[in-house]
Amino acid sequence: MAAVDLSDTLVIGITATALFDLSEADKAFRAAFKKDKETAVRDYRAYMLEREHDNLADGTGMPLVEALLGLNQYQPEGEAPLVQVVVMSRNSPETGLQVLHNIRRKGLPISRHAFTGGESVVDYLDAFDVDLFLTTQSKDAQKVIDAGNCAAAILKKPPGTQAKIPAGQVRIAFDGDGVLFDEGSELVYKTAGLRAFEKHEDSKKDEPMTDGPYATLLRKLSRLQERLPFSVEFSPVRISIVTARSAPSEMRVINTLRHWGVYVDEVFFLGGLDKSKVLKAFKPHIFFDDQDLHLETAAHAVPAGKVPYKSDSPLNKKSYVLP
Repeated sequence: MAAVDLSDTLVIGITATALFDLSEADKAFRAAFKKDKETAVRDYRAYMLEREHDNLADGTGMPLVEALLGLNQYQPEGEAPLVQVVVMSRNSPETGLQVLHNIRRKGLPISRHAFTGGESVVDYLDAFDVDLFLTTQSKDAQKVIDAGNCAAAILKKPPGTQAKIPAGQVRIAFDGDGVLFDEGSELVYKTAGLRAFEKHEDSKKDEPMTDGPYATLLRKLSRLQERLPFSVEFSPVRISIVTARSAPSEMRVINTLRHWGVYVDEVFFLGGLDKSKVLKAFKPHIFFDDQDLHLETAAHAVPAGKVPYKSDSPLNKKSYVLP
């Protein structure tokens, strides 16, 4: 079989625990691991084999995956897929059968999988050309962010109810600083305060910000929009930025997006207001933010994922002069 060129395809790598609710299996594994390793592996294997045909509830990442895969109906003939999804799991192929049965039962057109038998899945992201890695394991997401392999997020628990999204659309919401944009401006805010931040950003309003960990993903989404048979204003891929910024720091955001040559449908400059209310109205399939302060409320309203800072980032320090 000839090699597939995925340079023009949006590739999502998602762990089985982010795609399905495997919390009960995780509890069983942790309970088994309190014993010796050999017994733990045997008990966990028996637990999974006994339940391999059981139905699984959807995980936080399922709505996004289903919506993105639906875009492949517009795939131009003879060209690479618009979207591809790779399911990645530390399970062995045998203990991963429950996941495979549920993927087929739901009719998800997913053909690529990685079952690593206890080894980290992170080492295989480059091999699968992954653009966005979704996981429930903070250590794995941290490893990806530190290496700069691709965008990565730790998914929160699913919200109680999923808002009804217009059929055929994909809606993704991003925070700005520390996610799409680098953390330089956020450092100014946290070390010098709000007034210094606003003065700094206003003075640099015509100077584009440096790429953050999700900048490349935003460009890939922009390319996806270009490949769809719709003008960008009417694209089924709808993108929003929901940021705590306000005037006079807003102009730099818009000018940076213009410099990058990407189209964003909606931008909300909230000036410190609760993001969850705007997110409820926008109804994203997922929202990415770097701060627990915002994610704590947002995750109750919409599917959400945390974007970790690099391990050596000054933003991980607690000693700030906060405004």
